[in-house]
Amino acid sequence: MADSDADSDAHSQDVERSNGVAASDSAAWPRLQRKVFRRAGRHLLRPGDQEDGSAIDPPPRQVGGYARWLPVLRTLPWMLGALFAVSFVWDFPGVTLTVAGYTVTLENLLRFTAVSGLVGFGTNWLAITMLFRPRDARPIVGQGLVPAQRERVAYRLAQAVSDELINKRIIKEKIRESGLVTQYRDRFVAAASDVATDDAVRSEVKALLREVLRDILSTPSVQKRIVTLTAEQVERHAGDGLSGLALRAYRFFGEEDFHARLHETVRRLPKSIDPLVEEIDPVLDQLPAEFDRRSEEIEDLLMQVTLRLVDTLDVERMIYDNVRAYDERQLEMLLRRTTNEQLNYIKYLGAVLGIVGGFIIWAPAASLVVFTVIGLGIYALDELLYRTRSPATSS
Repeated sequence: MADSDADSDAHSQDVERSNGVAASDSAAWPRLQRKVFRRAGRHLLRPGDQEDGSAIDPPPRQVGGYARWLPVLRTLPWMLGALFAVSFVWDFPGVTLTVAGYTVTLENLLRFTAVSGLVGFGTNWLAITMLFRPRDARPIVGQGLVPAQRERVAYRLAQAVSDELINKRIIKEKIRESGLVTQYRDRFVAAASDVATDDAVRSEVKALLREVLRDILSTPSVQKRIVTLTAEQVERHAGDGLSGLALRAYRFFGEEDFHARLHETVRRLPKSIDPLVEEIDPVLDQLPAEFDRRSEEIEDLLMQVTLRLVDTLDVERMIYDNVRAYDERQLEMLLRRTTNEQLNYIKYLGAVLGIVGGFIIWAPAASLVVFTVIGLGIYALDELLYRTRSPATSS
């Protein structure tokens, strides 16, 4: 009964000691972490790191070529609509034109060109619109191509990006070429050396070790195990000589005194750990040189860890999941954001081609001759300008 009471008291003291360890750790660890992070952060977290290469300047809007004609082309459908309306009132009735002995009747010119231009614009507008609209499936007109094939578009886009633009192989090559691993290796070595030689960090490490060791060595169960282990080791290494005989005789006649002295010695251990804690200084003094000596091993380790992290990335899955999460409106904006000007140009260019078709319907022979000459002239002039422009401009 007395033994069970003693065990329960010892268990209660162990719980109190463990609570004391937890309490002291909860206070000491945050102080140590703050000092370590503050010291290491000077090397690892630099203010300009996130700014270097993090932003790409958007390319300027194209002001040459078709871009400068786009505002003019936007007005063309309205002009064709107005001409179509005018053709119901007046459309060169009975008017003829003689050129180089060839007589051309101008009647119905406005209607042919206006209708053909509007048809060309309308078909292109309908084709481009049907790519994205209707967003929701309708009973008769159906659904736009992109919304209807949203999953397929997301899959193909993810596949194309991961195959050609960004994938594990490209990421690994960029990591090796950039030298970031070497750069952060140097930062890590500098940070570790700075932390190891900082007096404030050392003081916190010693204080934490001192608190932990004192709390552990003051626990009755730990002290009991130390006494038992010490007694076993002393008896095992006493030997068979005179010293061993004397020790065994002493323990035979004074076993209680022997254990009492061991208990007293172990009980004083928590008060004698300060010299042991101070022995950490030589170890910390050697850390900077050790880090510098093993810098290549550290770099290899960082490279292996980084490449292993890259291997765990499924780039295609990430892109696919992100694109698939877009709704129909977001997916339309994603595609239009890069192609909207080109699509508008194609749409309004249909009106110009329709007008050309209207002229051919109105006067086939003369229109074919005129447009062939104009087309060949434009092509020849473009080829001449292309060949004569400077290499810097062409690049």
